[in-house]
Amino acid sequence: MDTLDREIKELIIASLALEDVRAEDIDSAAPLFVDGLGLDSIDALELGLALQKRFGVQLSADAADNRKHFASVDSLAAFVTAHRAA
Repeated sequence: MDTLDREIKELIIASLALEDVRAEDIDSAAPLFVDGLGLDSIDALELGLALQKRFGVQLSADAADNRKHFASVDSLAAFVTAHRAA
């Protein structure tokens, strides 16, 4: 597991207070919503704020873009890599 993936997984766990979940338990390619971790729209808002604070990224107002970015840890890592504040 690379460093950014681990950071994002730990951020998900901490910001959403996921009890009994470890970074190793989260599949980087698995969906974060519905079938995967089972996150919902409120979780997406909280996670978006946490990503903004931790990595300095700005999320789009376009819901379709955000769904794509929040699809999995892999897609979040790609988004953060492309948009991280210097």
